[in-house]
Amino acid sequence: MSGQDDTQGTTGPEGQTIGTLDIMGVMEAIPHRYPFLLVDRVVELVPNVSAIGVKNVSINEGFFQGHFPREPVMPGVLIVESMAQTAGVLVVTTLGEGSKGKLVYFMSVEGAKFRRPVRPGDQLRIHVTKDRHRGNVWKFNGVAKVDGVTVAEATYTAMILDK
Repeated sequence: MSGQDDTQGTTGPEGQTIGTLDIMGVMEAIPHRYPFLLVDRVVELVPNVSAIGVKNVSINEGFFQGHFPREPVMPGVLIVESMAQTAGVLVVTTLGEGSKGKLVYFMSVEGAKFRRPVRPGDQLRIHVTKDRHRGNVWKFNGVAKVDGVTVAEATYTAMILDK
């Protein structure tokens, strides 16, 4: 897969950790683009099991203009979106060629909890684990951390559909 960090290996079979994906690999996997691309890199990817995405939070993010100008905080819904995008990369990688021409859509979010504000300069590490999948419906557990401390968590469901 182009966009893969050559120093970390290549695509492996289901359940085997494969190399990291840089921003080009992430953009190859999911259709999101600036200003709504909320994953900068995937540092660990185990097809059909889990993924860890990274989002470097910068003061230059457009949402900080209004959320909140004197006390910038990343909106919780965008943290959950970063979890969903990381899961999208996991799904596309798991399906391989079977994912061509398909998009991953949110269906539900359950049990979202926000434990601490995420601010400019923080690096989100987004831990996503596949709970289960049947047909084109996938369920995930996501935990976002900053410096090893959980800042948000959610369980969410997504559906894969043709474009």
